[in-house]
Amino acid sequence: MNILIINAGSSSLKYQLMNPETGVVSAKGLCERIGIDGRLNHNANGNKIVRDIPMPTHSEAIAATLEILRDAEHGVIKSVEEIDAVGHRVLHGGMEFFDSCVINDEVIAAIEKCIPLGPLHNPANLMGIRACQAVMPKTPQVAVFDTAFHMTMPPKAYRYAIPTEYYVNDSIRRYGFHGTSHKYVAKRTAELVGKKEFKMVNCHLGNGSSMSAVKDGKCQDTTMGLTPLAGVPMGTRSGDIDPAVVQFLCNKYGYSVDECLNILNKKSGVLAISGVSSDFRDLENGANDGNEDCALAREKFCYEVAKYVGAYAAAMNGIDVLTFTAGVGENDGGVRAGVCEYLGYLGVKIDPELNKKRGKEMLISTPDSKVQVWVVPTNEELMIAQDTAELVK
Repeated sequence: MNILIINAGSSSLKYQLMNPETGVVSAKGLCERIGIDGRLNHNANGNKIVRDIPMPTHSEAIAATLEILRDAEHGVIKSVEEIDAVGHRVLHGGMEFFDSCVINDEVIAAIEKCIPLGPLHNPANLMGIRACQAVMPKTPQVAVFDTAFHMTMPPKAYRYAIPTEYYVNDSIRRYGFHGTSHKYVAKRTAELVGKKEFKMVNCHLGNGSSMSAVKDGKCQDTTMGLTPLAGVPMGTRSGDIDPAVVQFLCNKYGYSVDECLNILNKKSGVLAISGVSSDFRDLENGANDGNEDCALAREKFCYEVAKYVGAYAAAMNGIDVLTFTAGVGENDGGVRAGVCEYLGYLGVKIDPELNKKRGKEMLISTPDSKVQVWVVPTNEELMIAQDTAELVK
């Protein structure tokens, strides 16, 4: 079975052709500079090629993708009919979608309804969907939502303590993001520990970071909120702060709300504290060279992650498994150790030698640790492919 996975941005389109049963990717690539001029970056069978192709819209990008997939020299299929379905990553499903679904006119209308909640991503996601429908009208299309996994949260977790009218009229609540990653890691962890009923905290740590409390495979709480700005500090995002900071900055410096949010989204986080970089590798190097601000940025990050682990352990009345995933979670042993140093009261113990390894699926806790600590590399594309295959089979 072949699933084409599409992740459409405003001027780009990432694709993978994957077998959902084996996880084997036969081809992948990126269409960029859509609406400007157009460039295709394609990788198949170990060969990378770059072609400049006019792409005034996403339709031309999809057409170029299908053409290169069928190319006699660089392709991996002979006909579009060999693609069984297309899985689209969609950022925001609002309160409309609790799971992935086959796309029809009603689904498209509902995604459009969620544009105010995802104004940057949902329009681009819709462009990718419509482009595929135009070029591949007979191929089933599936929407996989970044927010869906978190829709099992109870009201006590997702409601904000603001007037109810804003929840009822404007759907303002906690939604959470990175849901496809959290879902994959929860599913994979259940396979690794050999049971379905357990309490886990998953730490998706990267330039964008989020955490989730998961009980028996269902999300109970998550750190991101209405937007991906909430939660722990990130590469360039502030994470949780006193909301009145926005008012203070706007009043003192004459910023508009949008200007202030730009600061919180793009100029804050560990970049702001370190004054050096949003890349944790640069911060590690800086800290090793004696830069106190780089060290503080890493310390602050580990501290905030550990606080949420403790909060979620309290919320679930215990924790059985702690998982680390995504770029920093999978590769930065220093961050993992820094987080776990705070968790001795939970009985967390990690093996220093195992923790030095990078990017591998592994158990890093000691045999006498009361909490299993795993590194589980995420695979959002595989999760999208599997959801898509399940819905169209």
